[in-house]
Amino acid sequence: MKYIVLIFLLTALKVHSIELVFYDLDSLSLDGQKTVSTWVKRSLKKTQNTLGPLQQITLPIYLKPQYIAFEPVPWASVKRNNPDGLELHIDRYANLNAFTKDWTLYHELSHLYLPLLPYTGFWLSEGFASYMQNVIMRDSGIISQAQFIQRLNAGFERARLQTKTKQQPLNELSSDMWRQRAQQRVYWTGAAFFVEADLALQKQGLSLASVIKRYQACCRTARSSAKTFIKELDKLSRSSVFTTLYAKYNTRTDFPAVTKTQLNKL
Repeated sequence: MKYIVLIFLLTALKVHSIELVFYDLDSLSLDGQKTVSTWVKRSLKKTQNTLGPLQQITLPIYLKPQYIAFEPVPWASVKRNNPDGLELHIDRYANLNAFTKDWTLYHELSHLYLPLLPYTGFWLSEGFASYMQNVIMRDSGIISQAQFIQRLNAGFERARLQTKTKQQPLNELSSDMWRQRAQQRVYWTGAAFFVEADLALQKQGLSLASVIKRYQACCRTARSSAKTFIKELDKLSRSSVFTTLYAKYNTRTDFPAVTKTQLNKL
């Protein structure tokens, strides 16, 4: 059975609404239904506060409650369709605080701001979501600036370690990361790309979030090549930040040097 919740976001004196459509919400207890619907609604609002309104009228949420789980959201994914939706495997007994502090939903919601890229460009989509989940949580007060830096740095350290054994060009590894279990290098090298982009944009009085807001509002397509997506971001930022970094990152075999001092500037 499906349940519908309307979310309103007021931006620049315009009211944007998005309809959350829950599937299998009634498989939870009444308290569980309230907890999960509140969690998703609030998480979407936090995400939109950082990245702007999603340009889709309806957001399907496909719930897969579990009886035994060791974390609030053991697994989740984007379901690309018309409209795009999310599949959430959840601990049916988790409380609202546990759900709120879990990073997974912010990660998956971030994916919706980008088009579906080819496998060779998944380092961009996963890198964006890995970086942005922490930005959203920091912006909304779920984590502190110190925790924000710690989480990013921990991800980068895992990627540096995996890069020692996964040294293929990033775009090649991106399309084969599941078989090779190379997610740490792919996700967090992509996150480093967006950290560098954000730092470069700051020098122009911009931010990554502000550019993505513009992209979502004007130019996002269902699918895109990586190069087309990157060129659109440069066009919107009136810069060459993204194409310059893309040329450095797309086929790189090492992990970039990103310091805690740089992260503290974000």
